[in-house]
Amino acid sequence: MFGLIFFPIGDCQQPAQCRIQKCTTDFVSLTSHLNSAIDGFDSEFCKALRAYAGCTQRTSKACRGNLVYHSAVLGISDLMSQRNCSKDGPTSSTNPEVTHDPCNYHSHAGAREHRRGDQNPPNYLFCGLFGDPHLRTFKDHFQTCKVEGAWPLIDNNYLSVQVTNVPVVPGSSATATNKITIIFKAHHECTDQKVYQAVTDDLPAAFVDGTTSGGDGDAKSLRIVERESGHYVEMHALYIGTTVFVRQVGRYLTLAIRMPEDLAMSYEESQDLQLCMNGCPVSERIDDGQGQVSAILGHSLPRTSLVQAWPGYTLETASTQCHEKMPVKDIYFQSCVFDLLTTGDANFTAAAHSALEDVEALHPRKERWHIFPSSGNGTPRGGSELSVSLGLTCLILIVFL
Repeated sequence: MFGLIFFPIGDCQQPAQCRIQKCTTDFVSLTSHLNSAIDGFDSEFCKALRAYAGCTQRTSKACRGNLVYHSAVLGISDLMSQRNCSKDGPTSSTNPEVTHDPCNYHSHAGAREHRRGDQNPPNYLFCGLFGDPHLRTFKDHFQTCKVEGAWPLIDNNYLSVQVTNVPVVPGSSATATNKITIIFKAHHECTDQKVYQAVTDDLPAAFVDGTTSGGDGDAKSLRIVERESGHYVEMHALYIGTTVFVRQVGRYLTLAIRMPEDLAMSYEESQDLQLCMNGCPVSERIDDGQGQVSAILGHSLPRTSLVQAWPGYTLETASTQCHEKMPVKDIYFQSCVFDLLTTGDANFTAAAHSALEDVEALHPRKERWHIFPSSGNGTPRGGSELSVSLGLTCLILIVFL
């Protein structure tokens, strides 16, 4: 006669399911908003890696024969070595509600996404101003403008940026930026209002009140980082997920900014004049509204002035000099050629090159780093060097006929 053997109820359940996909999804969610160009990236990335490793360990028994699991384990080990991450230390939480920080935009944005069940990270916008002056708007439209005097680049409920432009050479409508004023507006308990101001030959590493940060505690919600004394500073506003680069190249200033779309769009009707949002007014554009910088030199300076003032720069020599810094003949290359022929100032080559570097550091979409002239509405498109060559051919006709 056989006796009955009773097993614990848990032993009769289905085998545990391999959850490597969930581990990977959580890791992607924790790192999707991180930017390698910004301070603190390595620390946050290592926290996420340790959380990823812990997740794989917890599901290891159920994933013994899973090739994806074993690949993930090897990948984690390689990334930890590459980033010099220690195996012991704090980890990122996969529950946004636990890590919610009202003075960290990524934290509370993640909490909102979690409540909505939305797996997509926040959308970011980029705006840049450089040269004499060339504007790349939040919509990735590219324009060359006059805008002499003071003009607002950004004016929303969180941030105001104003630039002042002055004529570059006599007889030309081209201007360049010699003053930038940035106002980080007061935001709950995160920071008091902070004002930053830079002018030619005075690019401070502090706000006008002498401080270098805003917010309380060690984790400053707003701070200034000096990258190159007197020439390059960065501002990181964690509470609004915004990064600003300000440079002095030669005698003039450049600016680049990355900001969440939902915050950039938060403004009243009275704040409608924003060059980053809506571009330059038509009456203030040097170009024809299509972003074709190479086809507009004749509108910015008389032909005779171009030929006689700077005999060292022909279209060929300007193109050669710009091509050394910018191998891709995109709109930044064309802007460089335009600036050299318009001003004769070789520093504008470095300005165009640094502007492109800032795009690569801050612009959220790699496929839009290099843009080419459009067919009529100012919207950038992918394109070959043929379109650029044709534009420069037009430039030759304008300058020398």
